[in-house]
Amino acid sequence: MARILALYTGGTIGMEATPAGLAPAPGLLPQLMERLAEPGRTVEVVEYPDLIDSSAITVAHWNRLIDDLAEAWPRYDGFVVIHGTDTLAYTASVLAFALAGLDKPVVVTGAQLPLGEARSDGWANLSDALLAASQPDLAEVVVAFDRQLLRGCRARKLDAESFAGFSSPNAPPLAEFGITPRWYRSRWRQPGKGLRPTRLSSDRVAAFFLTPGISSQLIGHTLGQTPLDGAVLMSYGNGNAPADAALLEGVRRATARGTLVVNLTQVVRGAAQFGAYAISQPLAAAGALCGRDMTPEAAVAKLLLLASQHLTPQARREAFEEDWAGEVSAAA
Repeated sequence: MARILALYTGGTIGMEATPAGLAPAPGLLPQLMERLAEPGRTVEVVEYPDLIDSSAITVAHWNRLIDDLAEAWPRYDGFVVIHGTDTLAYTASVLAFALAGLDKPVVVTGAQLPLGEARSDGWANLSDALLAASQPDLAEVVVAFDRQLLRGCRARKLDAESFAGFSSPNAPPLAEFGITPRWYRSRWRQPGKGLRPTRLSSDRVAAFFLTPGISSQLIGHTLGQTPLDGAVLMSYGNGNAPADAALLEGVRRATARGTLVVNLTQVVRGAAQFGAYAISQPLAAAGALCGRDMTPEAAVAKLLLLASQHLTPQARREAFEEDWAGEVSAAA
């Protein structure tokens, strides 16, 4: 008998139409989920009292999830986090890094349409999430969406118009749910040796999107003057950025203060590679780290977790380069 705990945080999946638009409907989702009961599985649904639109999520919400999962860990075989889609990929990445050593599945899911609508994708997403959470050999934070199971720290929301809202552009799925589920177990990570949760104590991580023109100067000025714990620079192509003096000086000053500056590419598929083009070298010389094919969501989450640990700046740089949860490709 698989014992599953589902934590319902809010999001479109449990909303209903109101004169002002879609809004959370307390009590509705747990009631509707009773239809998903199956022999050999018990599901306890805990609805948070402050159901939120996921665009309003904060570090405090993430800490509550981390605390609740850690407290319930010994009593359940698997976990489902029901979440709004806007920041679902951020939450999946935070949990992937915060729940170090996990030896059970944590499945994050949601829906593009409310569960109360006849065409809702939520039924399939919840059904697949509960099935994944019942797998005793799955020991990862994953995302179940549109008949796929994705590694949590590799998933991104790429479509707001179709049911195929999420993908992991640089990593293959961990399962596909057809008439018969296809479990790609060879892609799954090995179970940890026991949960070691880490709460977040910082929210001072920011992302900067490079554009042609004055943005490099503005970003450089902000990096040089703002006391951040981490920064993600979204640059071009394979991690290229102009050799703008203000930008490079900002990266140097931030690095000297202990801020981790991570260079990623704006391109959905592919990776940042220092040295692929000569123009990428000045950023590396200024102290930026190469995020390779890490998603922006994963980079932000990893920086938040690193900022919440008592490490020297050099130890944080070294820890960032380590593989925590499969967040980068081996060949990237």
